[in-house]
Amino acid sequence: MRRFSLALGAIMLAGSPPATAQRARPDDVESVEAILHAVYDVISGPAGQARDWNRFRSLFVPDARLIPTFAREGQVQQVRLSVEDYVSRAGASLERSGFFERESHRVVERYGNIAHVFSTYESRRHADDAEPFVRGINSIQLLHDGERWWVVNIMWVDTQTAGPIPARYNSGG
Repeated sequence: MRRFSLALGAIMLAGSPPATAQRARPDDVESVEAILHAVYDVISGPAGQARDWNRFRSLFVPDARLIPTFAREGQVQQVRLSVEDYVSRAGASLERSGFFERESHRVVERYGNIAHVFSTYESRRHADDAEPFVRGINSIQLLHDGERWWVVNIMWVDTQTAGPIPARYNSGG
C-alpha cells in the first residue's frame, strides 16, 4: 500500500485496482501517452458500434469526475458527472450518432506522481469528416500510484463557449 500526502489529508492507494474498479489493460495505463490514447480511443467509433465501457471505467479512480463546461443563457456552467453518469448520459448518443474525438495537441505538466494535461481535441461524427463539428480543450488530471496511471478528473470546454484555442494549445502554436 502506498501513501501519498495531500495538503488536506492523505489518500491510500493499493497497487491493484480498488474492488469497485475494472481491471485495466496494462498497455492502456503504462504512461501518460497511453492513458490519453485509451481515453480518446474508447469513446470514439462509428454509429451503431458499442463502446467498451468497462475499458473506459478501468481508466479512472473510483471517485473521478467528468466536468463539461458550457455557456447557457450567457452564464458559464458546469455539470459534475461520475464515470457512471457519463456512461449513462453520453454513451447511447455516442453509439447512436457516431463520434470520433482525437487529440490535436498536448501540453503536459508533471511533478512527481501527478500530471496535468491540456489536451486540445477535435470531434467529428465520421472518422473521415474533413472538419470537426467542435474543438476544445480537455483539462485532465492524472495520478501515478507507483504501478499505473489513473484519470482523476477531466474538465472540458469547447470553442463555442471559450472562444478560439490559444496558440500555446494549438499544434501550430
